[in-house]
Amino acid sequence: MTSATTPSAERCSIARSLEVLGQKWSMLIVREAFWGRTRFAEFRARLGVAPDVLTDRLGRLVDAGILERRPYRADGEREREEYVLTDAGTALLPVLAAMNAWGDEFRPTGFGSAAVYTDRASGSPVRLAFLDPDGVEHDAADVTVVRGPGAASVV
Repeated sequence: MTSATTPSAERCSIARSLEVLGQKWSMLIVREAFWGRTRFAEFRARLGVAPDVLTDRLGRLVDAGILERRPYRADGEREREEYVLTDAGTALLPVLAAMNAWGDEFRPTGFGSAAVYTDRASGSPVRLAFLDPDGVEHDAADVTVVRGPGAASVV
């Protein structure tokens, strides 16, 4: 995969993340993987994506370390590969939750949320929040973004 990023974009975590996740089908594949889909045919049936596009996106997600290929063999069939989330892939859960919350608020369908994030043990709904080092929650309106130590110098 070739990179078209500028030197300042190379230092930007968002730009680097979008190199891998910025294509429409990529995040939808990750979403489906969280819902337990692992096989090419399952992704294809659920998403309706063209086979060549799906092959490309799965390959990019594997190359980026978000999915890993694992061999499997169904009874009476040839060996195939399934795609399983890695640690880097499962770390995308808050990203999906944030996109889901944004979509529910600013692009509603009228049907309600397509995904609800819950505590695994209790089933109680959970939400994303900004917390300071002491665990105090802050409203998004009270949070600002400042340049970090890895940011390129502003000219």
